[in-house]
Formats: sequence, C-alpha cells, structure tokens
Amino acid sequence: MLTIRPSNERGLADHGWLKSRHSFSFADYYDPRHMGWGNLRVINEDRIAPGTGFGTHGHRDMEIISYVLSGNLAHKDSMGNVKGIPPGDVQRMSAGTGVRHSEFNHAEGETTHFLQIWIEPNETGIAPSYEQITVPEDHKRGHLRLVASPAAEQGAVKIHADARLYAGLFDGDEHAELKIDPRRKAYVHLIRGALKVNGTQLNEGDAAMIKDEADVRLSDGKDAEVLVFDLEP
Repeated sequence: MLTIRPSNERGLADHGWLKSRHSFSFADYYDPRHMGWGNLRVINEDRIAPGTGFGTHGHRDMEIISYVLSGNLAHKDSMGNVKGIPPGDVQRMSAGTGVRHSEFNHAEGETTHFLQIWIEPNETGIAPSYEQITVPEDHKRGHLRLVASPAAEQGAVKIHADARLYAGLFDGDEHAELKIDPRRKAYVHLIRGALKVNGTQLNEGDAAMIKDEADVRLSDGKDAEVLVFDLEP
C-alpha cells in the first residue's frame, strides 16, 4: 500500500531567518496523523537566511542526519567538531547520552537549504559521536546509493538504528528498484523534480509512505533527487 504525503500539506514554520516545512509533527506543528513513519521521526526541510542559524541546543538518544542541498551548513558541537557541510555531504550525529551543538549559515547572500532527519535509535545511552562523508553526484546518478546504515557498508555513515537510507538522482529513462521486506515500512521523499514511485506520480516535496510491499520502484524522473528509507514496521 502506498499513501502520498503531499508537499503542500506539510507543516510550515516561518521565523523570518528560518523557513521550514515539517513532514511530521514538530515543535508548534502538531498533526496526530503524522507523528512519524516506522522509526523515522523527523524530516524538516530548512532554509536558513545568511548570517543566521540555530544557537547552541541539546539532543539525546536520537540519530540525526543532515543532507545539504545548497549553501553551506556550519556545525559546532560539544564533542569538539567544527565543520562545514557543503552540498553532496551527509552528516550523522548520534546524540546518545547527550550532545550540544549549533548550526549556522555564514555565507553572505546565500540561503542554506538542507534536510534535517531524525531516526529513533535501537541503542540508547551510547557515547555521542559524529561522522561526515562526501557522496559524489555520479555515485547517485541513475541508481540508489546507500548513505546511512547500521553496518556502514559501501562507505555509508553508521547509524545506531534499524534503518537504511539511500539517495539517488533520476532523469529520463534512468530507473531503480529496491527490494524491501514487506513486513517493514519504506518512505520516499522527493527532494526536487518529478518521479514515479511504484507507478504513482510524485512532485517536488511530495513523499510516499509504503507498507506491505516487496519493493520500491523509481522511474520517469525529471531532474529528480530522492531519498528512500527502509524502516522498522
């Protein structure tokens, strides 16, 4: 079964310096129909104005992934990491017993556009940790590239969660199929462009919530960039 989560039905927060669309209930946006999907708890599409950002704040017992689309996200945390996250990089922070961090856009005249993703861990109370990888565009072109998983295979970041995250770029005849256990859930988030998922049309910002299916089929892309999650039931 496939259910569309339309882009225009997501929660909207406009703080001036930050504009955010929430796929699931978050902060002041609450929708009891959309509290998460499997162990995927948050997908926020954030746009941070130049010279602004999130001040130092804390997290614990959550796997947090940042996927930057444009601009550059400056990260600083209580573990001593001071990083810039450009487009094409995937950052993972395991909050564990507790971590404090800040995120800023230091670029002049350029908005930083990124996805903030939270996945509930299957291990709690672990030591906080940080990881960042670069995923070249040609590694995602025409197929799904694993970017986060528990075993960190294929150069993916390691997450302490029963989940796998793939990223792909599709245009024209390019297509892919991902086999999934029908007892699990899948979530497809279309970052940009247009794409068919199991024959159903998605447009920019739309998502597909999938359960009781044995595969995820992607086809008929038009300048599409997509994330696909294999999740707990």
